Amino acid sequence: MGLLIYLNGTFVPEEQATVSVFDHGLLYGDGVFEGIRSYNCNVFKLKEHLERLKASAKYIMLDIPLSLDELEEAVIQTLQKNQLKDAYIRLVITRGKGDLGLAPWKCPQPTVFIIADKIALYPRDFYEKGLDIVTASTRRLSSAAFSTKAKTLNYLNNIMAKIEGKNAGALEALMLSQEGYVLECTGDNIFIFNNKELITPPEHTGILKGITRDSVIELAREKGYRVA
Repeated sequence: MGLLIYLNGTFVPEEQATVSVFDHGLLYGDGVFEGIRSYNCNVFKLKEHLERLKASAKYIMLDIPLSLDELEEAVIQTLQKNQLKDAYIRLVITRGKGDLGLAPWKCPQPTVFIIADKIALYPRDFYEKGLDIVTASTRRLSSAAFSTKAKTLNYLNNIMAKIEGKNAGALEALMLSQEGYVLECTGDNIFIFNNKELITPPEHTGILKGITRDSVIELAREKGYRVA
């Protein structure tokens, strides 16, 4: 039996969980999303993820058709319907179905879907031994052009850097700012740990405000490490 997908207020089998080819999330990457983890039935920082989703939607002027409480309940129900304890949750809100033009005001109703499934981003031994990365020549988009704090469906910038890393024999790539400063990897915040000091790029440089990043910083400070 396949997964059950939350789609616009109902649960449907994954093979029936479809969106229109005129959906502007598909046509133009016009939408926002959150990638959320659950561990032993506990959804990690769900409220923080939903607040960031709300902020991302506000930035692109997309009205979320559900309250944060309703979204929270929908996420939990999606896990329960699929009987998942440890899972990756993808919550997506697109501009919705429109026409072939760019105009977002021609999309009367946003599309909301939630997928919960198992995921393995990297082989297990990479978490113990580390993995090689390369510095991508593909630069992170300038925050003057588009806020990288908004977690939108337009990930082509990251994907190009990811492909560059794969072509160089690495599964991950480090992305620099337009000025050449270290920012983040294609799907991860980055830290340097040296002599009990944890160093990470500041938010104003144009990185994604990572929720896991905030948790790492909080835990490091609790352990007495200096964070810079």
